[in-house]
Amino acid sequence: MGQKANSRRIAENAAMAKARMIKTSPQKLNLVAQMIRGKRVEKAMADLTFSRKRVAHEVKKVLESAVANAENNHDLDIDALVVDQAFVGKNLVMKRWRPRGRGRVGRILKPFAEITIVVKEVEEAA
Repeated sequence: MGQKANSRRIAENAAMAKARMIKTSPQKLNLVAQMIRGKRVEKAMADLTFSRKRVAHEVKKVLESAVANAENNHDLDIDALVVDQAFVGKNLVMKRWRPRGRGRVGRILKPFAEITIVVKEVEEAA
């Protein structure tokens, strides 16, 4: 009498990975996500490895996780994977303050972001 299995939220030839609470602003994270959208996984990994952005290391870990999910959970061919979607969302914003002159306060916002990467298997064009 158990529960019904949830239907897949993505296509049968796709796999997904998500990372939350990444300590950077969504705008900065989106610059790195933009860099890999639509590329083959090998090319995206190389771009992230040699990127000078600090957050590229976190994005690479998420991409590796998506590839591992594709291989182990969905039996997809890792040589035919393409980054189908890479989207960024806003997460927690820590509010801090710093004393300023004349009894005033300077607000400091410390944003966090999250990223979702979807990889898809594509057939080779003959």
